[in-house]
Amino acid sequence: MLFAAWLEEASRSEPRDPTAMTLATVDADGLPNARMVLLKGADAKGFVFYTNKTSRKGRELDAHPKAALVFHWKSLNKQVRVRGLVEHVTDAEADAYFASRAKQAQIGAWASKQSQPLESRLAFEKAIALYAAKYALGEVPRPPYWSGYRIVPLTIEFWQDRPFRLHDRIEFRRESVSAPWSKTRMYP
Repeated sequence: MLFAAWLEEASRSEPRDPTAMTLATVDADGLPNARMVLLKGADAKGFVFYTNKTSRKGRELDAHPKAALVFHWKSLNKQVRVRGLVEHVTDAEADAYFASRAKQAQIGAWASKQSQPLESRLAFEKAIALYAAKYALGEVPRPPYWSGYRIVPLTIEFWQDRPFRLHDRIEFRRESVSAPWSKTRMYP
């Protein structure tokens, strides 16, 4: 898989977060929203990240289950664009990933009312302390509102910088999730 090879190369050359990707969604009015999230899995089924489902991005993904991703690896002069359909990961996948996180990050998932107004930093720190005390012993369960999303690609474009703006662009496209991929070289 070309993406896996590029991600491996980026993992060796990017100074920070080679898995950082821009996630674009749309709100109820069709206005786009974009933000950085971290890729936590990529395979033939799609690209996975985790978040609070009640966050702005979670609400937008659930209301309009289509999204776009952009990976930009400046050190490599490469980028990958993905457009596709959105689905939830399974509870087993979300549980496994949540269990792999640092305990403080697990506590943070309970304490944060992601995308909601925060009256003060102190209020957030109190919530962190409350959940840290509640889950001081034993494992921290995954909050019911915290899970993962998979972007199932319909289009993946690989872009590589070339001198004089004569870039390479290769697009893989399929009409549906069950359709075969077609490959097209695009003008820069």
